[in-house]
Amino acid sequence: MSDVIAVIGAGQMGNGIAHVCAAAGIPVTMIDVSAEALAKAKATIEKNFDRQIKKGAIDVAARDAALSKLSTSTDLGAVSTATVVIEAATENVQLKFKIFRELDQLSSVGAILATNTSSISITEIAAQTQRPELVIGMHFMNPVPVMQLIEIIRGLATSDATLAHTVALSKSLGKTPVEANDYPGFIANRVLLPMINEAVFCVMEGVGTPEAVDTVMKLGMNHPMGPLALADLIGLDTCLAILEVLHTGLGDSKYRPCPLLRKYVAAGWLGRKSGRGFYTY
Repeated sequence: MSDVIAVIGAGQMGNGIAHVCAAAGIPVTMIDVSAEALAKAKATIEKNFDRQIKKGAIDVAARDAALSKLSTSTDLGAVSTATVVIEAATENVQLKFKIFRELDQLSSVGAILATNTSSISITEIAAQTQRPELVIGMHFMNPVPVMQLIEIIRGLATSDATLAHTVALSKSLGKTPVEANDYPGFIANRVLLPMINEAVFCVMEGVGTPEAVDTVMKLGMNHPMGPLALADLIGLDTCLAILEVLHTGLGDSKYRPCPLLRKYVAAGWLGRKSGRGFYTY
């Protein structure tokens, strides 16, 4: 498949997506408003390739070949040569709407516009464009170079051809695509976030410490990571944003975000990225 990819956003998810595209030999441009964020992302990608070399997963030649496929730009107009654009900006509805209106203007006719949203309606994002049949959800898991899954979400208007192309692209990245329908939270977060939220309620109500809750889930349920450590990894602000989408979109009180989660986010305790969440980093 001769795709050319543009990734919007150089954060944790954006640089991970750019990494796997480059590793698969696909030309990829990472685009961000901040030149500093792009430099930091490129350094992260290089470090992650070096880690793979140390593990014997790839050799130096493979790393160099991959890095030769990677470019960066602060100009959103750089999407004009891409066949697939993958948006990986912050999980904010209005920001994503704005980006998709701009992408629709700047991208080539026929280019697929994908979003890495973890919960926002693909149908609503697609409605911001004049090409809703070419808009689709590609929900990568964190950390992208390691995690196998890509959740593929069709909007109401997404065409069969767009779905087929996106599934084939996902497989060419060495990932396993799984289709989900466009309901709040899709599959992954519809199941995961209520568990994380309930773990936070357990802490708030004094049922157990964060360590106790996570140990029970790791040793009792064979989870590789406890729900609160995972929440810190995802970002507590992102967890709260997804729960808000579930609560608003489905209207069921069982998705009500725990008050303690709100309090931590208000305090700026966002998890690993801020140095403090349910644990200190």
